[in-house]
Amino acid sequence: MTPELGVCYYPEHWPEDVWASDAARMVETGLTWVRIGEFAWSRLEPKPGQLDFAWLDRAIDTLGDAGLKVILGTPTATPPRWMVKRHPDMLGVGENGQARKFGSRRHYCFSHEGYREECRHFVRRLGERYGRHEHIQAWQIDNEYACHETTLSYSTAALSGFRNWLAQKYQSADALNRAWGNVFWSMEYETFDQIDLPNQTTTEANPAHVLDFKRYSSDQVVAFNKVQTDALRPLTDRPLIHNYMGRELSFDHFKVGEDLDIASWDSYPIGFLSDRLEADEGDKATYLRQGDPDNQALHHDLYRAVGRGRWWVMEQQPGPVNWAPWNPAPLPGMARLWAWEAIAHGAETVCYFRWRQAPFAQEQNHAGLLRPDSAAAPALAEVAQVAEEIAAFGPIVPAQGHVAFLFDYEADWVLGTQPQGADFSYFRLVLDTYRALRRAGLSIDVLPTDAPLDGYKLVMAPGLAIMDDALKIRLAAHEGHVVVGPRSGAKDTNGAIPVPLPPALPGLDATIVFVESLPPGSSNLLEGGGSFVHWSERIEGTASVTIKTKHDHPALVTSGTLHYLAGWPDRTAWDHILTTLAPAAGLFLETLPQGLRVRDTATHRFAFNYAATPVHWRGNVIPPAGVHWVEI
Repeated sequence: MTPELGVCYYPEHWPEDVWASDAARMVETGLTWVRIGEFAWSRLEPKPGQLDFAWLDRAIDTLGDAGLKVILGTPTATPPRWMVKRHPDMLGVGENGQARKFGSRRHYCFSHEGYREECRHFVRRLGERYGRHEHIQAWQIDNEYACHETTLSYSTAALSGFRNWLAQKYQSADALNRAWGNVFWSMEYETFDQIDLPNQTTTEANPAHVLDFKRYSSDQVVAFNKVQTDALRPLTDRPLIHNYMGRELSFDHFKVGEDLDIASWDSYPIGFLSDRLEADEGDKATYLRQGDPDNQALHHDLYRAVGRGRWWVMEQQPGPVNWAPWNPAPLPGMARLWAWEAIAHGAETVCYFRWRQAPFAQEQNHAGLLRPDSAAAPALAEVAQVAEEIAAFGPIVPAQGHVAFLFDYEADWVLGTQPQGADFSYFRLVLDTYRALRRAGLSIDVLPTDAPLDGYKLVMAPGLAIMDDALKIRLAAHEGHVVVGPRSGAKDTNGAIPVPLPPALPGLDATIVFVESLPPGSSNLLEGGGSFVHWSERIEGTASVTIKTKHDHPALVTSGTLHYLAGWPDRTAWDHILTTLAPAAGLFLETLPQGLRVRDTATHRFAFNYAATPVHWRGNVIPPAGVHWVEI
């Protein structure tokens, strides 16, 4: 696979007489893909039934005739004003009970059947016109599901749909009462139409109620996406894609991905560091202009799994963004580094957002490859350099990672409903674990919990709140080493504490007898170095103790190659744990300079310097934001 580069373009934003010169300049830069159309519904159907595809025909032909392959987006993330007038109850409703208003984007409720049907109809018209068009080489379905916290909607449509969903799942109110534990606080129901949405309660709603509503809401995203894929499949043989987001766990991406051909995500490393990641102030200062060294890679590996091996970056940050609390410019070279890192992790295509910076509306301060006056922005030269380097390098041959990392969206719903600690987050635990593996020079494959594990020397399973017996048996029987926990197997399918008590792993005599969350500044010191932070568990049983706390309590217990980790390690503790396990697992750990990260393909080891200063690696000096590769 030889990777390619692309860009996001909005022909409806610019005079038609610049389209051809823009297209020529894209090709000159080395771009081969261009995404268009994902927000253009009001221009394609300015009034109900009044279709205007002529301008889009000309835009597609202009771009395609220049040699570009077009990704056509379905514009369903931006229903026009007349649509809201036709369906005033289609608007999403916030947890506070207030309906969202027209005037931005993503203002629809996934549960609204009328809007789904409108999307089906319009997308079918798009497919009929462009499904076999020679220049349309891929489709993007909608845009950034869940952005602006829109998965959960507390609308009348959601209430009706949720009641029906519950009736199908439980069949009787008595069964639901038992599953939810509604005897507590006299929360029992006699019929399904008595059940409301879990918002605006006096204190916290029943966690089982909340969990089922999150499951229902995820299913609505899956169903909404499927409406469009079902409409397009008979009309095109081009791949169908969605552009997922970073740190967005409110719906099951694996289930959405079953109806798509390629997963993609929108990578904004500096914006994420400022806006979406927990990091100490020292790290935020160190990586201010580079982004977190591990967040992008984690998402690359996750979306590779969501796409069953096929994935893209649909939007890559080129310069300052507009939506984070602070929006510094990238360190020179980072637009190149981010692209090469994605490529090393298996990206087929990296598309930059956007071609020209818009001088108007909400994103006018978001940089592009061109300034608003069409002069080159700093990233343009870096993109051209990457294009030249790709052509010289040739195909990338992916390789299986050293470590399998099991990931589960439902775990976030469970632990987010009852975190038990103000700073406990499933994603944060996942990223901390992933960071430790990356600091040790390991390549990781993020996988769904039902994925085959053959060939992996180490399997990590942190925070898998619900683990069925089949998963526990598979992990216990795995030939490599397996580290489960913390908080794995902590809940049953209804979000209650199971009996036998967790973790209840086959062949491992260990029982969690109580748990505690640790506030900032407190910790549970471990022998050998480091501490548990945020979360600690007390274990009893006869399992061998591999690492213990300073208070002589088990921290890591072992039976053969199966291990349970009874807390959230800090960096020092993680390094100690991996150093302890690596020899028996047959893993080689590489001590990397601060800020350097690596990824292996079948033929090369790639190194990426996230530091703002040069680093030395294997006899080479890698400059700030530098990329280097060596043959394996």
